[in-house]
Amino acid sequence: MVTALNWIGIFPFTLYDTDWVGKEIYGGQAMGTPEQINLYHDGVRAGAFGLMFYVAVMGFISLFLELFIRLLGNVSRLWSVCNFIVAICMGMTVVISSMAENARDANGNALVHPPTEVKASCFALFAVLGIPQAVTYSIPFALASIYSKDGTTGQGLALGLLNLAIVIPQIIVTLISGPLDALFDGSNLPAFIWGGIAAAIGGIAAFKLPPAESHSNMQI
Repeated sequence: MVTALNWIGIFPFTLYDTDWVGKEIYGGQAMGTPEQINLYHDGVRAGAFGLMFYVAVMGFISLFLELFIRLLGNVSRLWSVCNFIVAICMGMTVVISSMAENARDANGNALVHPPTEVKASCFALFAVLGIPQAVTYSIPFALASIYSKDGTTGQGLALGLLNLAIVIPQIIVTLISGPLDALFDGSNLPAFIWGGIAAAIGGIAAFKLPPAESHSNMQI
């Protein structure tokens, strides 16, 4: 369940991150005037640049997961904390979008790039999201192996069920987030908020997981 909630939390942003930057942050439109389209494309490129920070942080954090596990006491606590980070970041998309909108209003809705502080906030959000993503790509699989190692079902079945807990939420998000965005005039924020709520619930659920055996000796 925690894995499913985790992916419901992060997958809307994975789907629409560059689109969010193009529309909500840069104020462009994928289908509009030439100026709006150019601004949208600039935003998409900026979002792709933000993904570089996202991946760099994810790779860096993955090197220190064992240290974080030791500091927090067990794997479940780390997973819980990272779910809450996702929830906070999804909430911050609303704040950053509001900052960008206020900046456009101050400029008389001119089709110009957002100010530096808005861009910096956007890139910082991408970077911070790399932290929970490093956990998402490793900890659930490690926990599934640990919890099933002494069971009769075996690790193969456990990992297969874990993959279903990843794929099914992705399908659900894909089917729902598009119509949800259309309902709110193409805004990505409703899907992000929905994801943030799911991530927060996942954080609570992860905190209540029983401690994994031999977590202090686990190599990620």
